[in-house]
Amino acid sequence: MDIRIYHAFLPHTDAEAAIAFYRDLMGFEVLNDVDYEGMHWITVGSPDQPGTTIVLHPPAVDPGITDDERRVILELIAKGSFGAVTLATHDLDGLFERLEAGGADIVQEPTDQPYGVRDAAVRDPSGNLIRINHLN
Repeated sequence: MDIRIYHAFLPHTDAEAAIAFYRDLMGFEVLNDVDYEGMHWITVGSPDQPGTTIVLHPPAVDPGITDDERRVILELIAKGSFGAVTLATHDLDGLFERLEAGGADIVQEPTDQPYGVRDAAVRDPSGNLIRINHLN
């Protein structure tokens, strides 16, 4: 059986801020930016890992979502407890320094965890938690 992760989805609340964060700070390429009725679906990916992408999508646009559900989703995003992804790099300290210098919302500085992982954490402009593991 051959199965792979192709897309991961994270909501964004500001397309320009999302592009600036993921392209300019994280170093991803913008592979697609679809504008439909004032909403943006932005696909980003690492040039080092073609075929695996993050799709940054407008939150709560599913027509089956009620106004109350939409309100709760937007509150959870703002609180930073709705979306998350874990990434990895060979240069955790260098990437962390770039994120910190670029004004990223720092959640955790690079730390050696008791379970054997060295990682850091930031939030993107929408509040999504981005954990970054160090690759040996």
